[in-house]
Amino acid sequence: MSTSVNPSAVGLDSHHQRAYDRRWWVMVVLCIALFMTVVDNLIVNVALPTLQHQLNASTTSLQWIVDAYSLVFAGLLLVGGGLGDRFGRKGALQLGLVLFVACSAVASQSTTTHSLIFWRGAMGIGASLVFPATLAIITNLFIDPTERAKAIGLWSAVSGMAVAFGPIAGGFLLRHFWWGSVFLVNVPVGLIAVVAGAFLVPTSKDPNAHRIDKLGFVLSTATVGSLVYTVIESPHWGWTSAQSLGRFAVVAVLLAAFVAWEMRVEHPLLDVKVFSNARFSAGAASIFTAFFCLFGFTFLVTQYFQFVRGYNTLSAGVHTLPFAIGAGVTAPFAARMALKFGTKRIVALGLVNMAIGLGLASRMNANTAYFGLVIVSMVIMANGLSFVTSPSTEAIMGSLSREKAGVGSAMNDTSREVGGTLGVAVSGSIFVSLYGPAVARGFKAIPHLVESLPAGLFGKAQESVYAAYAIADSPKVPTAVRPVLLNTVNNSFLDGFHLACIVGACMALAGAAMAWKFLPARAKDHASNL
Repeated sequence: MSTSVNPSAVGLDSHHQRAYDRRWWVMVVLCIALFMTVVDNLIVNVALPTLQHQLNASTTSLQWIVDAYSLVFAGLLLVGGGLGDRFGRKGALQLGLVLFVACSAVASQSTTTHSLIFWRGAMGIGASLVFPATLAIITNLFIDPTERAKAIGLWSAVSGMAVAFGPIAGGFLLRHFWWGSVFLVNVPVGLIAVVAGAFLVPTSKDPNAHRIDKLGFVLSTATVGSLVYTVIESPHWGWTSAQSLGRFAVVAVLLAAFVAWEMRVEHPLLDVKVFSNARFSAGAASIFTAFFCLFGFTFLVTQYFQFVRGYNTLSAGVHTLPFAIGAGVTAPFAARMALKFGTKRIVALGLVNMAIGLGLASRMNANTAYFGLVIVSMVIMANGLSFVTSPSTEAIMGSLSREKAGVGSAMNDTSREVGGTLGVAVSGSIFVSLYGPAVARGFKAIPHLVESLPAGLFGKAQESVYAAYAIADSPKVPTAVRPVLLNTVNNSFLDGFHLACIVGACMALAGAAMAWKFLPARAKDHASNL
């Protein structure tokens, strides 16, 4: 049982004493900044069918539109956390918010998939400064372990609700405005956070910070980028082709070089020795697994709602509301349950719940009752996500000193973003690997259909779900053929969707087993013993 901590006992000066006194107001500002950056991971998902139509985007382009943000976000998180530790977390937060707002405004005006992918990536630069700063400031401001657990629980609840409300917010905006509004909405929200942060957020940094490990930064970014690129493109090259295998080999070499360099450099970007702490490494692995499953599922389920079930953009977003409710209700209690029952039990239970939810989702088809299997699967998954994130985040942050809060936060956030990025890449690649060949077989099985289509349209249908459904609804297709063709496209979509859910469920079960084996039930809190 933790006891209350007297702020003066840990050496707070008058400036930080004032910040401590208004810490819950600071928390509001941090939650606004957090909500905005997390929402942008998934707010674009509900716009994917619209982007396929208006920007002529293929499924692979859609993966890059989603992953460009997460990829840059994930690749720069460690250096973002390190910059905050070295130069000040408030400055990193403010600079990140300004960059995020500016790039969002430009992204909203994109006219091609390439420009949208570029500016989505640029938004990730700002997010990589904002995200680790929020958690590092919380860790430094909430010095009592019990109160810090509550603050991290709130942080996790906001993060979980942002993930879930992304499709709803995107659906609402697309229903009433053009697709660029899903990015332009960041401008007023971000400016509010900048102004409020200037007055409320305290300055903190690591007093013993060292120079940024530039080679470590380059190697870490190259490793993550190469891995995601290879996973996304491998369905087109062939998973066992020389190009795919060669690029996976490059990833392995880059990862080995990064680890070797971090082991020998005096002031590493990431002290890989912290992974010898089971509390830290198992917590990071659990978060990675949870967000791998979450992002992969969300990437496909928003398309399932719009394409297979025929919902409009707003309706598709609203139909994800059970996920938001499930995450929001569970998250505030997850950290307390971990204190009572042990982190090991709660995190493992959360990953098992995610596996169950994904297993149920793999049974969904075009006629599955929404008020039944669909809602149940989403609520169970949301419940599982909350059980994983808050206790695992507390495990990571509690295993490090307050001076290293930026790096700890960055590692926590990197686990989320790399997991989510790979979740979209892997799930999207599994989907493409099954969907494309299934559509081709189905189209060829209908006599004279392929020959009657305009040049290039058959190939487009294999790359773009929107194009396949557009063909199925086209007046150029004989009326008698349309139901057969629509059923073919639905079944092709569901083949890829089901396998992606099954792979995610297996991943969650493996993560649960690892959490149960390696995550300590309880551990001494390093952050409170300074």
